[in-house]
Amino acid sequence: MSEIFYSTDPNFCPHCKHIPCVCNQLGSPKKQTEPVRVRFMKNAKGSGVTRVERLPLHPQGKEDLLKKIKKSLGCGGTVKEGALEVQGDKKARVAQILEKEGYKVRLL
Repeated sequence: MSEIFYSTDPNFCPHCKHIPCVCNQLGSPKKQTEPVRVRFMKNAKGSGVTRVERLPLHPQGKEDLLKKIKKSLGCGGTVKEGALEVQGDKKARVAQILEKEGYKVRLL
């Protein structure tokens, strides 16, 4: 059987190339061509968020990873524009969690 490269099916995942997506079931991160970037950004109100960018995961996998991070840090967060946002300046702790999950991390 040949590998699927493209599909018009909305359940097709370009990362794992399965219908439906099995990224969450694979258990390990995808092959990384560049490190995941973790940075702290201040917003207009004065408080800030720790932002995780360039994460090679399916959107549902990002939600699951964010849930793990929020639970271990005891804080809130969301997924915006494909990046994870965790409330507060927690760069080092988020980087430790991501490295434990098997990702290469670059702090900015």
